[in-house]
Amino acid sequence: MLLSSVRLTPAFHFYRQALASRDVRYPAKRNIRASSYKLKAPTKKKSGTPLPQDSFLTGTSAQYVEALYEDWQNDPNSVNSSWRAYFENDCNGYVSPPGLSTVKSAIKVRSASGAGATAADVVATQNVQRLILQYQLRGHELVDLDPLGITKPERPDVLKLEYYGLGEADLDKEFFVPGNALLNEDKLTLREIINRVEGIFCNSNIGHEYMHIQEREKCDWLRSKFIENKVYDKDTKVKFFDGLVQGHGFETYLEKKYGTEKRFGIDGCESLIAGMNHMIETASLHGVKRCMIGMPHRGRLNVLHNVMQKPIELIFNEFESTAKNDAGSGDVKYHLGMTSELTCSSTNESIRLSLLPNPSHLEAVNPVVEGKALAEQLLFDLGWKQVMPVLLHGDAAFAGQGVVYETLGMTHLRDYSTGGTVHIVVNNQIGFTTDPRQSRSSKYCTDIAKMAGAPIFHVNGDDVEAVARCFELAVEWRQKYSTDVVVDIVCFRRNGHNEGDQPSFTQPLMYQAIAAKAPTIDIYGQKLEAEGVLSQADMAQKKEDYNDSLIQAHANAPNYIVPERAFEDEHWHTLRVGDEYFAEVTGVDKETLKYVGEKISFVPEDFTTHPALRRIIKARKEVFDKDKPVDWATGEALAFGTLLLDGYHVRLSGQDVERGTFSHRHHVVHDQHKDGKTYTALSHLSDTQAPYTVTNSHLSEFAVLGFEHGYAGATPNALVCWEAQFGDFANTAQCIIDQFISSSETKWQRQSGLVMLLPHGYEGMGPEHSSARLERFLQMCDDDEDTYMDDALSQIAKGNMQVANVTTPANLFHILRRQVHRNFRKPLIIMTPKSLLRHPMAKSSLDEMSNGTNFKRFIPEQDPEIYNPDNAINKDVRKLILCSGKVYYDLLQERMDKGIKDVAIARVEQLSPFPFDLVKRHADNFPEAQICWAQEEPRNMGAWSYVDPRIETALKESDSHVGGRPSYAGRDAAASTAAGDKAVHKKQVKKLMKDAFE
Repeated sequence: MLLSSVRLTPAFHFYRQALASRDVRYPAKRNIRASSYKLKAPTKKKSGTPLPQDSFLTGTSAQYVEALYEDWQNDPNSVNSSWRAYFENDCNGYVSPPGLSTVKSAIKVRSASGAGATAADVVATQNVQRLILQYQLRGHELVDLDPLGITKPERPDVLKLEYYGLGEADLDKEFFVPGNALLNEDKLTLREIINRVEGIFCNSNIGHEYMHIQEREKCDWLRSKFIENKVYDKDTKVKFFDGLVQGHGFETYLEKKYGTEKRFGIDGCESLIAGMNHMIETASLHGVKRCMIGMPHRGRLNVLHNVMQKPIELIFNEFESTAKNDAGSGDVKYHLGMTSELTCSSTNESIRLSLLPNPSHLEAVNPVVEGKALAEQLLFDLGWKQVMPVLLHGDAAFAGQGVVYETLGMTHLRDYSTGGTVHIVVNNQIGFTTDPRQSRSSKYCTDIAKMAGAPIFHVNGDDVEAVARCFELAVEWRQKYSTDVVVDIVCFRRNGHNEGDQPSFTQPLMYQAIAAKAPTIDIYGQKLEAEGVLSQADMAQKKEDYNDSLIQAHANAPNYIVPERAFEDEHWHTLRVGDEYFAEVTGVDKETLKYVGEKISFVPEDFTTHPALRRIIKARKEVFDKDKPVDWATGEALAFGTLLLDGYHVRLSGQDVERGTFSHRHHVVHDQHKDGKTYTALSHLSDTQAPYTVTNSHLSEFAVLGFEHGYAGATPNALVCWEAQFGDFANTAQCIIDQFISSSETKWQRQSGLVMLLPHGYEGMGPEHSSARLERFLQMCDDDEDTYMDDALSQIAKGNMQVANVTTPANLFHILRRQVHRNFRKPLIIMTPKSLLRHPMAKSSLDEMSNGTNFKRFIPEQDPEIYNPDNAINKDVRKLILCSGKVYYDLLQERMDKGIKDVAIARVEQLSPFPFDLVKRHADNFPEAQICWAQEEPRNMGAWSYVDPRIETALKESDSHVGGRPSYAGRDAAASTAAGDKAVHKKQVKKLMKDAFE
């Protein structure tokens, strides 16, 4: 199956049905039999006579082709199947590799001229066809793209007549023209051919790159569009000029009023504003209802006002630092986003635009936009044709940032595809101070997009009509083929990297050219005046009117009031307003738990399950039949299943999540006899359940985690989870964690309920398979270590995120359900186990998940001989060990083996926000005990640095440990997370146990 034929059907009701009946998810693989590749004995042949096994791609001469054609005419089976298919299809519209594109024309020469056609005639015809092909392939290299005139087009050898043995004498000879050239003539002189192909591919200020696309029909469609002589009417041209007035006037006014402030203006690419507005009008004409937009800081303020229609008064107040900031620390003005609803003049239809906030980390927002776009396609039952992602890039960033490639890699993946993205490159021909020759190895900054089968339109930014035409064509392509497309606006940056920078230090010649360069608005104004579209007086009036509107808005800005939640997505409006927090009990009646258990223990009778998996499913069924304790994977499945029955969509993605890295989940079962036949039990709970998505991602953390963050940001009433293959690998997505997950609410007032599941635990597997870097997540939590709090719900609601290291399936069940059963959303980071997945002690009864139960932030000592809630004080306990995660079971086993009865062990299940009240209360149960923190991570890692001061704060409020501080038991500080040698690992564990219990 061609990648471009993979389609996502995003309507939510259909999506539910599709997920519920996903028996065959992939096309069956071709069954290649060994007998198909039997070697044939070599056959002797006369010189120049083709063999039947000679491939289409081995022919290079006209005589060779003629011989093949004669053989085919006499006996079609006498030639190789590739040539046979070629002759039978009559070559219509086919564009083959150079040197092989002219068979049909060669045939025409022989047919038309009979015996009079010489081999030289055939060769000449072939070469003309090769020349036409090269114009299609490389004609873009002759387009004058640089508005500064510094980079001059150079004619490659393959676009020179002499390369093909042709010359001046051949210009007035007639040659046959293949149908795929779309020149509307069968026969033209060489001079006419060159004039026409250069007019199409070289002389329009647009360079087309499309021949890397493998599907012929797509190439033909694009060529037909290139040939169209698009002429805009007067009204449209006036709109383009208005866009330039806005883009240019906005930057000019801000430069005058706030010349010393950074604004990262769009100066030098003002045609972007006219182009984007035309793109949105075109999108509306083609049925788009929503656009998800991501962009870097350059030009963001201009886009916010002149495209998104953000009130200019608010932007002025942001410059003056008088804008109201409802909550959090906020962010610089050129990082902010907004959502707005516009009415398109071309359709009189509304279109909703969402510009996502983005940090200075260029391209980081790309996958976030894609995730949000897919979620809105599903959430609002719109489909890919009605929700269009748009991503703006810088030239250096598009070529240099790895997340660009990772995001493009999702273009055609099921459960990630958004039906194509319009990419806009604001190509300043510089990256901060770095020349293109130092910032990429490819000719164009956009070459990476070829891997997704995206056509690329390079356009001179000074030609606003050409820019608009590219935007228009990009939307048409995306709406027709649901594939990415790139518009590369070659322009310049009039100022330095920011307005206070001096670019002439490093690019003196470029900035001499820029200083002498007329603005785009003046160039287009001269064109419109010459065409009689606008007079100089008309244009001057438009500029004056726009400037007057800015002056008036600036005067009104101090009194401007922003409507509450004005720029927030509407699906968040049902969640918390103000400081009213509530959470529901997360326990579920036992009958429902057993019902879900029955469903996840079933596989259809006509399904051939792997024998080992069949035993696992049988054992799972026995757990529910006999009311036995459930393991970790079952607790997770029960959480997912009950949420689905509650009406909450659940999405789980990441590498290998369908089976689970540790072969524990098995949410997608594969038939052992039929390739591609699968069964997902959680999609078959009931006819009214919410949809369940469990999907293996490609081998990416950065882009996939960003995608899920964007998805979660658009679906507050869904449980969205990303699982790392190992928690250690999450650090390749650190940018998403730092810039979005941990801080998006305080910077941008954007909540998210995303769950990160990070396998974590020290089992002697070495530095890259032990630690999810728990300390890094705790370091990003914003709760105050010195402030004692006992209101658990308010603690979470006012913090930035939650970090947990739970130890029981029941607590996993509750913490997952808790994510959506409350009126606010916070990211949740869970250190998930590996060895505990099958540990006999790490199990929970259904009673611990049933009605009336809830998540336990802290689990006290469980041995009734050491701690009895009815007789809470035990002065015989000399030590209280606090810990979190897997190490609890190691400590418990050590205590059992040694028969120790004077040491209590308690678990901090929710590390952040810290359970001050429960730690204080349990410490008072053991008034004579020393308080110790035990962990398996090195001292400079894990939770120690976070919990140490918080335990001290809790003890200050206690009755018997005032002034107390915890001691530490664990590995020494280290540079690496874990030892690679198992003997060293065992030695470290032994020392940990000794330190904890002594």
